[in-house]
Formats: sequence, C-alpha cells, structure tokens
Amino acid sequence: MMDKISVLIVDDHGVVRQGLRTYLELLDDIDIVGEAENGLEAVEQVRQHRPDIVLMDLMMPEMNGVEATRQALAASSSTKVIVLSSFSEDELVFPAIEAGAVGYLLKDVDPAELYQAIRAVYQGEVQLHPDIIKKLIHRVATHQIEADPTHGDLTPRELEVLSLIAQGESNREIAMALSISEKTVKTHVGNILSKLHLADRTQAAIYAHKHGLAP
Repeated sequence: MMDKISVLIVDDHGVVRQGLRTYLELLDDIDIVGEAENGLEAVEQVRQHRPDIVLMDLMMPEMNGVEATRQALAASSSTKVIVLSSFSEDELVFPAIEAGAVGYLLKDVDPAELYQAIRAVYQGEVQLHPDIIKKLIHRVATHQIEADPTHGDLTPRELEVLSLIAQGESNREIAMALSISEKTVKTHVGNILSKLHLADRTQAAIYAHKHGLAP
C-alpha cells in the first residue's frame, strides 16, 4: 500500500488551485491538506499542517514564492517544495532553488508528470523541467573557477580523452577512436578527474567546453 502524501497548493489564482485540487484528489495516495493564495498564507499553512509537499507559485502578492519557500522550509524541515510556475527566467529559477526548492516545473506540465514528480520528490529525488536543467548546467559552466592554464598538467593523451568526453563519447567509443584499450581509457579518465579536481564526467565535459578543449 502506498504512503499517503500530504500536499499544500499555493497559487494566487483560484482557478489554478481548483484545477490542481480536482486532479490530485482523484489520486488515492494524495491528501490535499490546504490551499493558500499568497506567500504569507503558505507559511502559516505549513506551520499548521506540516505537509509533505508544497506546490509553490512564485509571483504572488503579500510574499513571493521564493521567500515563502525559505520560510516554509525553516518552519518544517520535513516539508519539500516543488515550484510550479509559468516562468523560467534566470532571476526566478536560481533564487527559488537556492531557497531550498527541490522541484521546478512549469504550469503546462502534464498532470500525470506532475503526479510522478510529487511522488519522486516525496521519495527524496529532485525534479526539474528540462529547460531548468539546461540553465543550471550553463550557470555551472559560466561560474566555474578558472583552472590552471596548464590544465592540471594533463598529458597530450589525456587532453585527447577529455576532448572526446566533451563530445559525449563513452569509454568504449574513446578506446576505438584512439586505438587503445577500454581499461586504459578508464585510467585516463580517472587521472583527468583527479588532476582537474572534478567529480564526474559531466563536470569534465563542462570544463572542456569552457576552456576551449572541445571541438
């Protein structure tokens, strides 16, 4: 039997709130514990109900969704916030995520996808609209600290491997392209991440593009 997920709906438009409630109340494992039409009401409802999930609009009177997210999470550490907004502009996205939102979806999201996002966030996952993911990757790339011009003393071969990583090639494809073994490629990848102080291949690809090491 699925756990019942308590949800608070926050939006300054009654039609939007009613539409969300109408759909979510059809689901056996969702319990709508309240609604709020502005940020101040949202924070008070969170204090009162301590919902599992808050569906949070951003552009609202009294208190916007970013500040409401910050205060709601301070009031209830077990609550998770999914932003549900019509806007994907940078000046809204990043402050909301920095405030603690673990989901950011646009209001045109398919109802079934919204339900899956609620369940995923409830289970501890992060749910972001693809456009938001692109913005975050771009922000990481443009704000990454400039590395040493020697690129961590990478060897010519490691620079070749890094370039191919940036092109999205797998270890097997890199091995074929450079006529070396897949095991050797894994060694090169490990050396690249270690020398550049990077966590994974995604960061390596971003580094390569930022420093002109990718085609």
